[in-house]
Amino acid sequence: MLRDTFDSAAERYDRARPRYPRPLVAELARVTDLGPDSWVLEVAPGTGQLTVPLAEFGCRLTAVELGPSLASVARRNLIAFPQVDVQVADFERWELPDDPFDLVVVATAFHWFDAREFVAKAASALRPGGRLAVVTTHHVAGGTQEFFDRMQRCYERWDPTTQPGFRSPTEDETATDTGEFERSEHFDEVTVWRGAQEITYTTDEYLDVVLTYSGHLALDEPSRRGLLACLRELLETRHGGRVTKRYLHELITTTRTGT
Repeated sequence: MLRDTFDSAAERYDRARPRYPRPLVAELARVTDLGPDSWVLEVAPGTGQLTVPLAEFGCRLTAVELGPSLASVARRNLIAFPQVDVQVADFERWELPDDPFDLVVVATAFHWFDAREFVAKAASALRPGGRLAVVTTHHVAGGTQEFFDRMQRCYERWDPTTQPGFRSPTEDETATDTGEFERSEHFDEVTVWRGAQEITYTTDEYLDVVLTYSGHLALDEPSRRGLLACLRELLETRHGGRVTKRYLHELITTTRTGT
C-alpha cells in the first residue's frame, strides 16, 4: 500500500514535513479542553508533528503508528514527555484499552482509512462527550504559483498518474467531506476550523518535501530521478532557487454521543 512507503523515509519525513500552525493547535486545545487531566489517543502520528505540541499541554497520550521507523523517530522527539506512549500497530487491528479516551485525533492521515470503519472505532475508543478531531492538509493555490503551474510539465513527463492540465485548487474549491461524521449515530456537533500557512523552501528543502509524498516514493527510480531533475532545473533557472508553498489546514471536530 502507498501508506506503507512513508516508513522508508522516516528521517526525511521528520526533517521536511511542515509542522502544524500554532493557531490550529490552540483551537484544538480550546475545543477539546485539552489539559493534564486529558487522556488522548493519536492515530498515525508519523514522527510527532502534532504529538509534540499536544504533549506540551501535559496530557497523557497514546500514539499508534503503523511504521516502526516513524515510531522510533517519534519516540526520540518525545523523550521529554514521559506521559506519552508510542506503540507500533495498525490502528484498524489495534486492541482498544478498557478505559475510554477523552480525545481521539488523527492528523493528515484520515484519508488512508476507510472512513466509516475509522469513525466507528473512534466512537468505541471514546467516552460519551469525548471528542474526535481530524486534521487535514491540502495543497492549494498561492505562494509561488507560477512555479506550481510550470512544474506540471515535469509531472506530465515523468509521473504517469498525473492528471493532464492539473492546476492547484483554490481554498474555496477545497473542503473535506464531513458527511461520515454527520451521518454517524455516535457523533454530533460537527465543527470545522480552517487556516492556511505559507512556507518558503530552498530548492533542496523543497525536493526533500517532495520525497516524503507517497506517490513520489512509489515511482520507479528512473522516473523519480527525472522528475527531481526537472523540478530542480525549473527552480534554479526560473525561480532563483526558492519557492513558497501554501497549505490549507482543516480541523474537524465532533462529539461522542451517549451518557
